[in-house]
Formats: sequence, structure tokens, C-alpha cells
Amino acid sequence: MKKKLIIFGNGEIAEIANYYFNNQTNYLVSYFAVDKEFIKDDNFCKKPIVPFQEIEKKFTPDEYEFHVAISYQKLNQLREKKYNEAKMKKYKLASFISKNSHCNLDEITFGDNCFILENQTIQNGVKIGNNVMIWSSNHIGHMTEIGDHTYISSHVVISGHCKIGSRCFFGVNSAVADFSKIEDDCFIGMSANVNRNLNKSSLAVNKSTDFYEEEHRLNKIIKKKFFKF
Repeated sequence: MKKKLIIFGNGEIAEIANYYFNNQTNYLVSYFAVDKEFIKDDNFCKKPIVPFQEIEKKFTPDEYEFHVAISYQKLNQLREKKYNEAKMKKYKLASFISKNSHCNLDEITFGDNCFILENQTIQNGVKIGNNVMIWSSNHIGHMTEIGDHTYISSHVVISGHCKIGSRCFFGVNSAVADFSKIEDDCFIGMSANVNRNLNKSSLAVNKSTDFYEEEHRLNKIIKKKFFKF
């Protein structure tokens, strides 16, 4: 018999979580919950939406588990806030960890309310904290630690023996060298390469790609060299 699950959220992330929990786990999504002031419709994904403020009085933690499905708003602080509020209501927070990945689950530690999609390479000895969201197709090297409430997008490489703080964000195609320490609340932008330690609330941004219009001299030289224009 499937376990009953309530998902916090009524956006795209909640819709995706609904699909994965219903189709790839032993959970059945029964309700969605959001703060009362954000309820615009009675249903979401064909399931009732209920107010979060007093949810535990009608849908008890003894009968339902909970999952917070919101992304990285306010650098993950909003997801952290709702995670803590759900914990205070005594709910058990369910994680989704895709089985379609290269990892030995017996050698990896995961916290609660994690949402980890397919095609990951997560090596032995990795520790992933609570409320961590990892989108598809990433590499996390051996013995690395990922702090609570962190968000990792896609095609990110975090090498071995790294220590990542809480509420960090990693953009698409970013990379971190081995033995790096990244403290809390750091923003690693798309395609940024981190080869040093980062202090709290640091920002790492890759230099933007250069663009050249059709009439630019360099545009013509490169096309002539490589494409025989």
C-alpha cells in the first residue's frame, strides 16, 4: 500500500515532484499545500490544495508525510523556511532519489526532503544534507559534503573531498576543484570554474561569451578558416 504524501507548492517544481513521487516511488500524492493567501484555485494537478497554516489539524503527521517542492527563491531561504515549518508541525519529510543514477546508496548519506533527479554520478563517501535539490546529470566526487538547503542545477561537477556550505546555488555547467571549501550562501553562476576556497556569501561568475555580428572582421576570419567561406 502506498504511503500518503502532501506536497508543498503549486508551481512547476511541485508539478514535477508530483510526477516523480507518483510514478517512481511508494508514495501517493494526496494533497498540495500552500500558504492560505496564495491559494487561487481549489485544485492543482487534479488534487485538492489545502492551506498550510493549520494543515496538521486535519491531515495528521501520523497519517501523511510531507515534501517541500519549491526551488531556489531568495537563494534557497524560502525552501529552508518551509522545511523548518513542516518539521515544527512534526511531519516526516520524504525524499525522492532517482534510481536511474550511478551511485551506491549504501555508501552515500542523504538527509530528508531531498529531491535528486536522474543521471547522477555520486561517488562513495558523499554526504548530502537535508532539503537539498539536485537536478539531472551531475557529478559529485568521493568524500564530498553538500550542506543543507543547497541547490545544484544540471551538468555541474563538484570534485572529490569538497565541503559545500548551506543554501549555496550552482548554475548549469559550473565546476569545483577537489578539496575546495565553499562556505554558506555562495552563488556559483553558470559555467563558473571554482579552483579556490570561497568565503560566506561569495559570488563566482564566468566571463561572458563574446559575440560578433556577421560583418565583424573576426567573424569572417573564423568562418573562412574553419568552414572555407
